[in-house]
Amino acid sequence: MSRLLHAQTHAWLKVFAVSARLLSFTRAAEELHVTTGAVSQQIKQLEARLGFKLFRRLPRRLELTEEGRRLAAVVDEAYQSVGMEIKRLRSGVMSGILRLRSVPAFLSLWLMPRLPRLQARFPDIELQVIAEDSSLSLREGEFDLAVDLGDGHYPGLACTPLMEEVIFPVCAPALLRRRPPLSRPADLAWYPLLHDVTAWRGSQPYAQWEHYLQAVGAEPLNVRRGYTFNRHRLAQEAAVAGMGVAIARQALLTDELSTGALIAPFSERVSTGKRYGIVYPTGSLDDRRVAAVHDWIVEEVARSDNAAPLPMG
Repeated sequence: MSRLLHAQTHAWLKVFAVSARLLSFTRAAEELHVTTGAVSQQIKQLEARLGFKLFRRLPRRLELTEEGRRLAAVVDEAYQSVGMEIKRLRSGVMSGILRLRSVPAFLSLWLMPRLPRLQARFPDIELQVIAEDSSLSLREGEFDLAVDLGDGHYPGLACTPLMEEVIFPVCAPALLRRRPPLSRPADLAWYPLLHDVTAWRGSQPYAQWEHYLQAVGAEPLNVRRGYTFNRHRLAQEAAVAGMGVAIARQALLTDELSTGALIAPFSERVSTGKRYGIVYPTGSLDDRRVAAVHDWIVEEVARSDNAAPLPMG
């Protein structure tokens, strides 16, 4: 019987805490999804149990008595402490260090702007972020999750495909001034070209331009000229600066096209046959912490306007 009364007192204190915060039995009833009469009755029972009044029932409002005010402060602090402890217990499985590796372009242009959202959702997960080129092999034991650009084949590892890589030429509007019109690929002969020489694993220095022109059926054109960079971001920044025409990766553009910093002179966009994917040791998603970050990346890709969907089949 005493245990029942003890449990009932806890229930009454919960009703009291809400009523004291809102100073309204009606609003407390709405928050607790019960009737106003039920709230009023439980407060009366609690007052009878304690032996003193908690509220002054005025014609149009409630006031806490001195005893009610003091009790409300203690109860509110207790519930906050309980809530914080529950939060800590729940986040305990989502805490600790997680090693996240990514190809540099994806990391700097796509992932970094979104990391504050990951931090807000899982504040107790401590990321160790590593930028490595796709040309370096992924070795199990050196990372928990890796975002890579490749063909999806990773022997001994699992992979979740994210999005297809789609490329197309871009340049700054100022580049077109005092030059012949850039209306078809053959006109590129009059323009300096910008190259990412580490486009994907095993690619040749001029692979992106050669792949794009072949895919759109352009006339033969010498692309082995211009400026070369060993990071996609550098080539893109050079394009924004008006140094030449670069190959953009659709998924990694932010707002350059919408703001007019870059324009796409041709309508054709082509797939490289490569795709971004999350690579991880088999079974590592059994760790809820790893699975949470994995699922967050998948969710962010689904929200991305620039993500090219993977082909069906």
